[in-house]
Amino acid sequence: MTLTVASAMMMPFTACEQAQRENPLLVESQLPFGAPDFNKIEVTDYMPAFDAAIAEKRENIKAIVESQDSATFENTIVALEESGRSLDRVCRVFFALTEADKTEEIGEIEKKVMPLLTELDNEISFNSQLFERIKQVYDREHDALQGEDQKLLEETYKDFVRKGALLPEDKMARMKEINLRISDLQQQWGDALQAATNDAVVWVDKKEDLAGLSEADLAQCKKDAESRGGKAPYAIVIVNTTQQAILASLDNRDLRKRVFEASVHRTDGTNKHNTFAIASEIAKLRAEQAELMGYENYASYSLENTMAKTPDNVYAFLKNLIKAYRPKADAETKAIEDFARQTEGADFQLQPYDRFYYSAKMKKEMLNISEDEVKPYFTVDSVLINGVFYAANRVYGLSFKERTDIPTYHPDMKAYEVIDHDGKSLALFYCDYFRRPTKRGGAWMDGFQKQSRQWNQLPIIFNVCNSAKAPEGQPSLITWDEVTTMFHEFGHALHGILSNCQYNSLSGTSVARDFVEMPSQFNESFAAIPEVFDHYARHFETGKPMPSDLKERMLQSINFQTAYALGENLAATCLDLAWHMLPSKDIPTAGQAAQFETEALRQIGLLDVQIPPRYSTSYFNHVFGGGYAAGYYSYLWTEVLAVNIADVFAQRGALKPETGQDMRDKILSRGNTGDLMQMFTDFTGMAQPDASSLLKARGL
Repeated sequence: MTLTVASAMMMPFTACEQAQRENPLLVESQLPFGAPDFNKIEVTDYMPAFDAAIAEKRENIKAIVESQDSATFENTIVALEESGRSLDRVCRVFFALTEADKTEEIGEIEKKVMPLLTELDNEISFNSQLFERIKQVYDREHDALQGEDQKLLEETYKDFVRKGALLPEDKMARMKEINLRISDLQQQWGDALQAATNDAVVWVDKKEDLAGLSEADLAQCKKDAESRGGKAPYAIVIVNTTQQAILASLDNRDLRKRVFEASVHRTDGTNKHNTFAIASEIAKLRAEQAELMGYENYASYSLENTMAKTPDNVYAFLKNLIKAYRPKADAETKAIEDFARQTEGADFQLQPYDRFYYSAKMKKEMLNISEDEVKPYFTVDSVLINGVFYAANRVYGLSFKERTDIPTYHPDMKAYEVIDHDGKSLALFYCDYFRRPTKRGGAWMDGFQKQSRQWNQLPIIFNVCNSAKAPEGQPSLITWDEVTTMFHEFGHALHGILSNCQYNSLSGTSVARDFVEMPSQFNESFAAIPEVFDHYARHFETGKPMPSDLKERMLQSINFQTAYALGENLAATCLDLAWHMLPSKDIPTAGQAAQFETEALRQIGLLDVQIPPRYSTSYFNHVFGGGYAAGYYSYLWTEVLAVNIADVFAQRGALKPETGQDMRDKILSRGNTGDLMQMFTDFTGMAQPDASSLLKARGL
């Protein structure tokens, strides 16, 4: 009773105080590096911050447009680059949460914000007076400018043209409508996919049904059940990809089937979730965008601005891989089915939910190795500190100091100061590795702040993953795939951390999709280098390194039956392209989408019940919710670049600081300030990437 009265008495004072306090999103943070102060930021701060920052951006654009001075690089291009710094700060903090900690309140704000941001982008992109000034600078000053100034001008002009600045008024109006609708649809997609993935949890009543799982995995299933409402004693959480790693261990075939089907049917309308209508409409609108811009299809429009340049180049690359891959995949499937029949009988028909299970048993028999043997040597903390950070120290001279004084958006997140080899502070790095219901699936890198000399700004970068967090008091053990994912995402982080560019919009990872995955895929190579491996692969109880015989068997097993991994990627890649190679009139309807997927895979030679796409249409978030439309091929394309670069490192000395410095100087520090192929050539000495190295690196 007393507490209630006291609280009521305090309400007027609190409301007054709220009205008078500065919105922490609209002022420069006083924390080191300008880090976002999550101790001060409240959910109620976001909407007012967006309103104020959008208004400020409009005023900045108005000042450029209404200037009475002749358009110059400084008063137009640099002024545009400088505009809206507050909005950049607010967006970077808010959208980190929409991806990694999307509460119901954050989701509601996102629904209000996205139309406002799309309207603003339309206003700027189709502002004829603004574009006229940009064009004047481009026509008059381009040849006189050099280096990053010239690149910034080129990218600014090209961006406006590609968005439709040269379109006639009627087409421009339609492009604005399309932009708004796609923004709304992607918001719907994100909400639907997160809800569907959470609902796809497989509940298990009996511990006996989980036979085959380790004690750590059983504890995790119990914890996952408790955190999701306790509908049963145990729960198997569905991750973002089609296949589920847990299928390698489950003895219960019926349960394996339930888990697999929960994954593949999460959003295809066999339950209350169906995203086909959203995917179909997004694809149709993208095709119309391309047609308005004078292209046959969205893939042609999108790829023009990449290293690959054309769909023909991408398909030529993919078809060469498919030709080499297909016999390997067929042989691998037959070998697994033959192995299973030794115990299950000659009539046993291998199903996709069986593949991981019998492959794991086959690997155990042939190589005497299993996931349960090696997982005790891979704890999240050791992989990060003694692996990821250790490699970065050996190669690039970086050291890392945990900063417990810097607040984070979630207790699971940690912050580290990155210190260069000369002792200077270089960046802040955050990591958020554990899954939760408010986090979308997958793993990614982004930043609260990009590096920019123009803005006197050091990078604040974060990595997000979705590993299972062990119950309190137990170590969080991860698989080899999760180990390489941590190295992968930190490769992206290094691209941001080591950036040394003048302009914010050119720095860090602001490069073409078919180049941006190269630093991350290359960084995976350090995970298996013996010196690095021995440093982090230590038993969680004894602290001792993995015994040499186990290490040898484990490293040999990395390329065991790797046709599957290549095949699921190829299938997803070709599915992405199939959707984006069509004119708008031929885009399948929601009811035709599933059959279209089947036919698209059949035509390219990748329809294989045993090796389904890594992502099917209805949950292909990279393509329909993210920025990889007609660009998922980039993972394979950049893997070629990464393997070529790893070969150069191996030749020169993989952990030699001189090699790392060369990589840093010629690629990692340069962002999008030069020609990307030239950067690759400058480091490797190769005029063109050598695609043949990819199959060899994958053991195929």
